[in-house]
Amino acid sequence: MLLIKKIFIALALITMVGCVTTHKAKVNFDKNTDIDTSSYKTFAWLTPEKLMASVDDINPVMKVRVANEIEQAFIDKGYTLIDDAEHADFTISYTVGNRDKIKVSSYPPMYNLKFGWGKRYYGGYYGGLFGPRMTPETHVRQYTEGKLAIDVYDVKSRQPAWHGWAVKRIISADKGMSPESVKAAVKQVVAQF
Repeated sequence: MLLIKKIFIALALITMVGCVTTHKAKVNFDKNTDIDTSSYKTFAWLTPEKLMASVDDINPVMKVRVANEIEQAFIDKGYTLIDDAEHADFTISYTVGNRDKIKVSSYPPMYNLKFGWGKRYYGGYYGGLFGPRMTPETHVRQYTEGKLAIDVYDVKSRQPAWHGWAVKRIISADKGMSPESVKAAVKQVVAQF
């Protein structure tokens, strides 16, 4: 009995840790291996708008905040921001967006049974006339996933050199997107460059 309790406590802790880590941004990148970025020293924005694709419902304050954090992240890596894109080594732009997603989880029938801790047997204490119910349980969850992508273009070849992104499940605490969370996401993405 003590062993079963320890197993359930361990499973509960693993589940809680898993829930906490699912709210962190997942960061990744793709690099054009035909372009050598090791000699880059200067950068500029690809367009004066900075945001690559127009987003109708973007908060203008957030737009400025993201652009400023991206500039600062590249400056912190040792690159120099210049005004003229034609004389820079590389240009940058970014996109933001979100989409609604659905997650469906199905659990086997025995997942729902509790052994020895109260009335969880379907049909009464002993499973009723025919024993415990043996149907799978399905959970459907809808959530919003946000994405920030930063693109780097090689000025000489006029080709994309690098694409980095952060994807995060948006929870109610993220709706305002604090300056700290924007800074953290941008730094994580640019660190990959």
